[in-house]
Amino acid sequence: MHLLRKGRWAAGLLTALFCSSGISQETCLACHGPGGNSVTPGIPSIAGQPKLFIETQLVLIREELRPAPQMLPLVKGMKDAEITRLAEHFSKLPAKPAAAGPADPKLTKQAMARAQALRCGVCHLSDFQGQNQVPRLAGQREEYLVSEMLAYRDNKRKGGDTIMAAALYGVSDGDIKALAHFLSRK
Repeated sequence: MHLLRKGRWAAGLLTALFCSSGISQETCLACHGPGGNSVTPGIPSIAGQPKLFIETQLVLIREELRPAPQMLPLVKGMKDAEITRLAEHFSKLPAKPAAAGPADPKLTKQAMARAQALRCGVCHLSDFQGQNQVPRLAGQREEYLVSEMLAYRDNKRKGGDTIMAAALYGVSDGDIKALAHFLSRK
């Protein structure tokens, strides 16, 4: 019964947050998953992402600087204060690893060596939790990480950080897959 009350309270809070911008909680949770932890391939988890990172991404999408056709109708016309409230809310939710199954030791070893060589921990922090405008990679969906890293490396990521494009320049598909495998299980 206690959990049921917590669930109702959380649902009420989400409804209050989203109703001000015309977005229902079901809209966000349908894609980004329960509590902001995605269960849908290709859709990122947003729980536990740094507040500034979420705010920045929502503004980039709203201003059509980062293409996200499925998100644009939801954030177009959204006020900065609403974006800040959403970012604050999702940044405080606990992130849950999206990966199923144990880590492959060979891929983990490869990824750890590559992450160290690329100095990923300088920006994303040593535990890959992210900071400020830098996203949390730990526990993110594996296929999403592969897709985004390939897009950065191949200079196809619109509204992205040029530092990431430079950092991933020349990184092999195999190393990217190893990094995604490792990070999704952190």
